[in-house]
Amino acid sequence: MGDISSYATLFASDPQRGISAAAEFGLNAFKPILNFQVLMLRMWADSIERLAGSYETGADEVATAVKEQAEAR
Repeated sequence: MGDISSYATLFASDPQRGISAAAEFGLNAFKPILNFQVLMLRMWADSIERLAGSYETGADEVATAVKEQAEAR
């Protein structure tokens, strides 16, 4: 019971201390989640860039084939 009253006295003397500790705890818990989301976004952007590169290469090949067929006629 003595521990509880000492915590209550400490909190009453400096109430922002507990709030800042809770905020720090929450932000420390959020940091790995945010890092994971950034990693997923980077992976998604990389795959979109590779898809765009493949699409561009395929479109160039089709354009070249159509041009060669038109010249052959």
